[in-house]
Amino acid sequence: MDKALPSQLKDFIDEDSYREIAKDMLAMANKLGASQAEVGLQVSTGLNVTVRMRDVETLEFNRDKAVGITVYIGKQKGSASTTDINKASLQSTVNAAISLAKLTEPDPFAGLASAADMASDIKDLDLYHPWDLTVQEAVNLAKNCEQAALSLDKKITNSEGATLSSSQGYHIYGNSHGFIGAYPTSRHSLSCTVIAEDPQGMERDYDYTISRQRELLENAEKIGIQAAQRALNRLSGKKLPTQQIPVLFHASIASGLISHFLGAISGGRLFRKTSFLLDSLNKKVFPDNIQIIERPHLLGALGSAPFDGDGVATHDKAIVKDGVVASYILSAYSARKLNLPNTANAGGTHNIFIEPTLGDFNSLLKTLGKGLVVTELMGPGINLVTGDYSRGAAGFWVENGEIKYPVNEVTIAGNLRTMFQQLIGVGNDVDTRSSIQTGSLLIEEMMLAGV
Repeated sequence: MDKALPSQLKDFIDEDSYREIAKDMLAMANKLGASQAEVGLQVSTGLNVTVRMRDVETLEFNRDKAVGITVYIGKQKGSASTTDINKASLQSTVNAAISLAKLTEPDPFAGLASAADMASDIKDLDLYHPWDLTVQEAVNLAKNCEQAALSLDKKITNSEGATLSSSQGYHIYGNSHGFIGAYPTSRHSLSCTVIAEDPQGMERDYDYTISRQRELLENAEKIGIQAAQRALNRLSGKKLPTQQIPVLFHASIASGLISHFLGAISGGRLFRKTSFLLDSLNKKVFPDNIQIIERPHLLGALGSAPFDGDGVATHDKAIVKDGVVASYILSAYSARKLNLPNTANAGGTHNIFIEPTLGDFNSLLKTLGKGLVVTELMGPGINLVTGDYSRGAAGFWVENGEIKYPVNEVTIAGNLRTMFQQLIGVGNDVDTRSSIQTGSLLIEEMMLAGV
């Protein structure tokens, strides 16, 4: 059963009326000749406060509503949306979608996901934990966070600010299969970015905490201190000569590598043939000990969802098993285009985990021996068509398994296919602040371009 609408959102929306809006729009579309239709309604409210150099720099409060409909007339598709939910506007939106559908070319793969795949049991995944936060309380927390950073050391000379954000929302999806699903969500975060300075120059760094529950956020002062310490650690960075070296992607940025992999095995890229991992299903891409899994129903997790963007029931699955690609990332449409089973990933993945194969960060340094720990990446530099990878980087030089000094103004380059094959191991220092959770990733060899 759907979770009852939380009391904190009842002042903002009327759940029953929103469900009726979805049903009414579907009925309007059917009356106008749509053979199928789907409606999505998003409601959100939130507070964002940024403090910089001890003063309030921005204070934003938002309340947003949006309704979108997609209609299918046979295999012709049209979509339209509105932020105005009065009946006349909703009728105009449906009319617009119908008109657009009549102008489009038929697509043999267009249409809703199979009725049999719809989520039939929408579980409460504990995604909603509102924070009854006043503006002054938000300002105080942001100020405390930044002050802790600025007070840590005289070398912390400037700040890009501390930001506290708290939001809650409600998502409803319905389609002409008779499916209507809904669930509330919340998300809270606190971040701080500061600048450290010494005679050799300035360096910036940051830290943040994020959770659906305010009780699980890290202490504001701790975030500020960690941001300042990270910036201080980067001072007096050195350049390196060009060389081939092993590279350890710190857990705080390692999820980016996994996201490149997920992007390369996503349906849109696969059916457009714009991925370096075409035809990789059931083929080895990683070493034997690499396991990547999706777990959409974890209680309270940032990426959890009971159904995907097509209304299809989400489920646990292996993405990579023993180094072999076990599943692509597909929506109903891309699954039909590729003649493969739907993987319930319309809108993306839900809670990706890469299982550790090595120990903690210090043991990873010992395994690395001599090479580069990367803690920041800059610039786009990723070509998912070819797999070519080239990014500006900063981090720390390691010798004899110990960090020796900070490094800046270098570029690391390789090819993602080779990098995945040369993944020596995954640390157990898992960063839990993302819907892609991984420890540090050790790559056997990459090109470092320096001085």
